[in-house]
Amino acid sequence: MGYVFHILVIAGIYVILAESLNLVVGFTGLPGMGHAAFSCAGAYISALLALQFGASPWLGMLTGAMGAAILGLVVAYPVLRLKGDYLALATFGAGVIVYSVAKNWVSVTRGPMGLPGIPTFSVGRWTIDSPWSYLILVVILAALITWACRNIAESPFGRDLKSIREDETAAIALGKNTGKFKLMVFVIGAFFAGIAGSLYAHFITFIDPSSFTTIESITILLMVIFGGLGSISGSVVGAVVLVILPELMRFVGLQSSFAAPLRQMIYGLLIVLLMMWRPQGILGKYRFR
Repeated sequence: MGYVFHILVIAGIYVILAESLNLVVGFTGLPGMGHAAFSCAGAYISALLALQFGASPWLGMLTGAMGAAILGLVVAYPVLRLKGDYLALATFGAGVIVYSVAKNWVSVTRGPMGLPGIPTFSVGRWTIDSPWSYLILVVILAALITWACRNIAESPFGRDLKSIREDETAAIALGKNTGKFKLMVFVIGAFFAGIAGSLYAHFITFIDPSSFTTIESITILLMVIFGGLGSISGSVVGAVVLVILPELMRFVGLQSSFAAPLRQMIYGLLIVLLMMWRPQGILGKYRFR
């Protein structure tokens, strides 16, 4: 059962990542392709505070989320002046930069050697160090973030985001400050991604740059597209399915040298079929243009 709980914890963390990215991509229509950079910032800030200064993981998670939000502000302010493919490339480049910093700033991050021995969360005398207890924590936080994202989407602010997605020129003509709204949603998405990164770091108790590559950003984007653009429920479905489905291949009895490429082919096939028959995703309300 420990293995099952472990997979469910990872799925819960990806739910938070997918929902936070869906606010940017699905609800606002901004092609963000460097989302792993913000989870990387949250993970490293939280882990370093705990390892170097003995800070509580709870404080580390909050600080890591705020650090990720600040990074989101720094990235978003210049790149949101771009549109379309240029914006996608700029956010992709930002993800590459953050990954390179984590890999090469050896004096702080230990580079490819990673950060081992990251402490886990605790509540009073109860240490949250087993997969089932950590699953409870992740489910609670994922539920709170799902509630927050849903309220954002249904608020007047969320309607402003959707107006930007549908026709930014018309939104500007109506007097909307679209630049401010795009900046705000980018920072909010980065904040939630920072929480997910911190949860991952304190669950695995070890992080290195390989967990935050550009492939990771693309995987999160695929979860959003698969589950449904502009749908919070779709983000949950996309994250859970694309985390659990590849794990099922482990029980088929295939050799590992063949199973890993097969999982990637199934990923690709699902996305191709989805783009052909339902481009907006399983539960999506918006077709990415």
